[in-house]
Amino acid sequence: MDLNNKSILITGGTGSLGKELTKTILEKWPDVKRLVIFSRDEQKQFQMDQEFPASKYKAIRYFIGDVRDLERLKRAFTGIDYVIHAAAMKHVHIAEYNPDECVKTNIGGAENVIKAALESHVTKVVALSTDKACAPINLYGATKLTSDKLFIAANNIKGSKDLKFSVVRYGNVMGSNGSVIPFFLNKKKEGVLPITDPNMTRFNISLKGGVDMVLHALDTAWGGELFVPKIPSYKIMDVAKAIGPNCEHKINGIRPGEKIHEEMITSSDSFTTYDLGKYYVILPQVTNWKLEEYINHFNAKLVPQGFHYTSENNTEWETVEGLRQLIVEHVDPTFKP
Repeated sequence: MDLNNKSILITGGTGSLGKELTKTILEKWPDVKRLVIFSRDEQKQFQMDQEFPASKYKAIRYFIGDVRDLERLKRAFTGIDYVIHAAAMKHVHIAEYNPDECVKTNIGGAENVIKAALESHVTKVVALSTDKACAPINLYGATKLTSDKLFIAANNIKGSKDLKFSVVRYGNVMGSNGSVIPFFLNKKKEGVLPITDPNMTRFNISLKGGVDMVLHALDTAWGGELFVPKIPSYKIMDVAKAIGPNCEHKINGIRPGEKIHEEMITSSDSFTTYDLGKYYVILPQVTNWKLEEYINHFNAKLVPQGFHYTSENNTEWETVEGLRQLIVEHVDPTFKP
């Protein structure tokens, strides 16, 4: 894939993944035509401009806007080739308390991105999902599942347009804003690490892994795929031991809408889930391309019936020592337990 001379827009571009995508794109494709950072927080855009100044990187545009505003999105999509949709309300407990706001952003925003793409010359849209969208028990997960369905179904209404919509779904991004590792690193100073449930497990992916997956979807998607990475899990107690071995571990109980274990592929999905090697892909029931051609092109293998992929039944696990090394590599180079 060559992004030189292409115009790319990232919704929620000032977030952790948006910034890592920006860094990667500018490094790998220095002749990218335009890279539009679309988000609603002017302070975050101001701060990001210190790191990636538009005066230095001629392709960058900082564009204030909200995915709830269709007309603003249409304006932003003018001349854009590829869209990466990363904007969302993502904190589970905040979404539980403010459900209508979560619906407006995560579902209404998805609809607006689709409409704006259909009315412009965009050719590829990759939408970010979450493990919480799989068999959701909280509102955040339910809105992201709805968003996933909207993007996948959008391939059915594009008509003759050269436009592909796909989705990437992954677990907790190590070191991202609001995630557990930065939270524990901060709480370590107080000598107490609050634990929701000692049995809790989560999937773990680095920011680089998330970026690689988005770019893989951008490069290879035929339209309608939901990509799932093969990534390790960690136990929350191992994260606590890795960061604060001498801290008190205070059990607080799970927050509203939280699961003990996360899931990325349900057994019901197994009938349309294929193993691509580095990733799994859940294919739609109806495609506008031939399934056999897809299988042959990617050497895709149908998973066994009843297969399900959860953070609890994973075959690959992070160790305490391994987590410490990952924290130094991906979160805080100065970290010491």
